[in-house]
Amino acid sequence: MANEQNAAAVDHAAVLRDQLQALSARISAGLGAAVLSADIAYDELTVVVDAAQWIPALTFLRDSGFICFIDLTAVDWPARAKRFDVVVHLLDPKANLRIRVKCHADETQPVESSVNVWPAADWFEREAYDMYGVLFAGHPDLRRMLTDYGFDGHPLRKDFPMSGYVEVRYDDAQKRVVYEPTKLSQEYRSFDFLSPWETAQYELPGDEKATK
Repeated sequence: MANEQNAAAVDHAAVLRDQLQALSARISAGLGAAVLSADIAYDELTVVVDAAQWIPALTFLRDSGFICFIDLTAVDWPARAKRFDVVVHLLDPKANLRIRVKCHADETQPVESSVNVWPAADWFEREAYDMYGVLFAGHPDLRRMLTDYGFDGHPLRKDFPMSGYVEVRYDDAQKRVVYEPTKLSQEYRSFDFLSPWETAQYELPGDEKATK
């Protein structure tokens, strides 16, 4: 029984790889020079397209059966000139195939909004703008949605400080919430990097019980 299940799993994986290879060839033929790369890894197809052809590429995929928009996000690579990967995941429900589509973007050049291709992309693009600072040209309402008004920076960038730039507190005298620069007072902190299971040069709490 186990051997039959393993054989079925192997057959399914082989069929899936064949489907993805055929899909990759079909996309490359349909989009031509707009496809910068198409790779299959871990039984997943990832297609990188030219940012200038972002909307035509997504429209082609939608009309080719990928009618289900799953999500949109970004990945930050600070060392690159175009530091962001804009990533879209799509589903073809009829063929039961999924695809990952990427384009490269920087901090100043907008990527065309895909809201007219998939209306569901609206909030996902706003989230990518808020968290990463990716700009989407033609978006109907590109405002922050998770951070506060006047928030400085984009929290999911890898160069954003873990502590943030400001901290908030309620001021009893002013009777309102105030923003202040983040302060990390180190002089009152003591750090012990020794594991309690390792031999320390001093008596740890509870050690006195071992001598009784």
